[in-house]
Amino acid sequence: MTKKIPKISESEWEVMHVLWKKTPQTANEVISSIQEQTDWKAKTVRTLLDRLVHKEVVGVNKDQRIYTFVPLYSQEECQRAEAQSFLKRIYGGTLKSMLVQFIKEDSLSEDDIKELRSILDEKPKKK
Repeated sequence: MTKKIPKISESEWEVMHVLWKKTPQTANEVISSIQEQTDWKAKTVRTLLDRLVHKEVVGVNKDQRIYTFVPLYSQEECQRAEAQSFLKRIYGGTLKSMLVQFIKEDSLSEDDIKELRSILDEKPKKK
């Protein structure tokens, strides 16, 4: 069984996106990337990095003079865990309820509908 991925806050997701784009990175590199998109102070970003390290979502390489940070989970693993958590909290764990609501409320183009049909047709049926 795979290790349970800790819950990541919205702000922590921003840090993770930066690390997934390029890894490893120093704290200053992460800060610089985030400050291109936000008005966060360096101390805020360092706090978020520390939290992610404490949660064991990000690792620290201390072999060099300047520490570097690396994600310990892939973006896909974190997205899957977040999606499952969302489904459980909002839709009682049933994907069908969520999909029905989104399909009824969202205006889908012909291409969207074709793509969804194609995905469903390719999905193996449960026995």
